[in-house]
Amino acid sequence: MSFRREKYAPKGGPDGGDGGRGGDVILRCRGDLRTLIHLTRTRTIQAERGRYGSGRNRHGRDGQDAVVDVPPGTAVYDQDTGEFLVDLVEEGQEILLLQGGRGGKGNAHFATSRHQTPRFAQDGEPGAERSLRVELRLIADIGFVGKPNAGKSSLLGRLTAAHPQIGAYPFTTKIPNLGVMVLDHRQLVLADIPGLIEGASEGAGLGFQFLKHIARTKSLAFIVDLEEENPADAVAMLTQELLDYGAGLESKPRMIVGNKTDVEGASERLDELRRQLPEDRVIGVSALTGDGIRDLAGEFLRFEAGE
Repeated sequence: MSFRREKYAPKGGPDGGDGGRGGDVILRCRGDLRTLIHLTRTRTIQAERGRYGSGRNRHGRDGQDAVVDVPPGTAVYDQDTGEFLVDLVEEGQEILLLQGGRGGKGNAHFATSRHQTPRFAQDGEPGAERSLRVELRLIADIGFVGKPNAGKSSLLGRLTAAHPQIGAYPFTTKIPNLGVMVLDHRQLVLADIPGLIEGASEGAGLGFQFLKHIARTKSLAFIVDLEEENPADAVAMLTQELLDYGAGLESKPRMIVGNKTDVEGASERLDELRRQLPEDRVIGVSALTGDGIRDLAGEFLRFEAGE
């Protein structure tokens, strides 16, 4: 609230300017980001508040927006209700998450011919607040699924420049790993999903946390261990877990990769696997020796191209 007061205008009219509106909170998808680690230490994100209006009809400037950059594959949920809000998958995609409050009106705004000296102003509105949960789901061309110790990480390391943790014990992979396979000037993004065990769709093992990542992959490669007596049982278990989880995972294009062709009896078990799964594309490799790796890479390219 302000009135014009000058030497030759001691009783000037109202000249209080309007306040600026508060900034918005905007979510922006950036293709050069791969993780959400830059948000782990940021508990509160706040846009700038609008500036106050002042005398001589000077309006306050609007507050600056708070732009939050996230990688492709980011899903946003309401923390309190669990409601799904938005999914960002394309470079440059922007979503208005929260709108800034409206700026208040100065007393000059309320002057009329009948009420020439309004001695009041309008307060601005507070900005919106919300607690959100931000979740990253990996995007890949082919996702590796299999039981623990089937050799998924070893295959990823063989096919790409990725360096996942590899060990001779279950659940070596605790987080999904991505790698880019390059062959004949073509690229494929491969994802090593942590091992699934029976009951994963109900929360057993680490499966429940990572089945959601499989939803982002265009197609699946079932990695089975040829040291098992009947590798087809592993395929059946994995298929059932995807079916129980839902989200259309069981309908994704798939191929079967029998790993560890270097072990005794692997050739016979691979032939039996092909006999039991006649409609599937089945290929044998050894992540340890590198046998069949280049053939597998070429098969992946043809598989992804729909050939």
